[in-house]
Amino acid sequence: MTKTYGPVRALVGVDARFEAGRVSMVLGPNGSGKSTLLAIVGTLARPSSGRVSHGALGRTREEVRAALGWVGHESLCYADLSGRENIELAARLHGLAVDAAFAAARQRFELGSFAERPFRTYSRGQRQRVALARALVHRPSLILLDEPTTGLDASGVGRLREVVREEAARGVVVVVVTHDDGFARAAGDVRVVLERGRIV
Repeated sequence: MTKTYGPVRALVGVDARFEAGRVSMVLGPNGSGKSTLLAIVGTLARPSSGRVSHGALGRTREEVRAALGWVGHESLCYADLSGRENIELAARLHGLAVDAAFAAARQRFELGSFAERPFRTYSRGQRQRVALARALVHRPSLILLDEPTTGLDASGVGRLREVVREEAARGVVVVVVTHDDGFARAAGDVRVVLERGRIV
């Protein structure tokens, strides 16, 4: 597929397959098209030419989004709600039992007492942990993470690595955009390297 923005070619003839049960790491310099690729796979953008097939995940955008867990540059959390309330809201939207969903998320992402405070009071790392917990609360079949290690300390990165591997073992499609080569080597199965919009 190809994606253009006016005269700018963000993606050029990209042909890639992201398989269930494997963690695909998308790497490359700034401006290489990594986030654009993720946005297209996540149905937030459309290719200018070519197509994306989501297979068993769904044929419509709505079906794909119901199966999607997304963490981008923005947290998608409400600033005046607590971390707990943000996670419980996501759980409720997916028809889950909110108390059980939050308890599992709190344990999995090691959310301390800060989860009861307003989201706007959090450090960058705390925000990222809640954003990850919110995105994965419904056990999605397609997980797209854009620079997920941003703001996390070594312990947080280690926990994220374990979570990513757990999701792959569950048979999920996991695609991670990252500049963190150490994380890519430790957590990834496949490396897709982009340069100037092309897979190299």
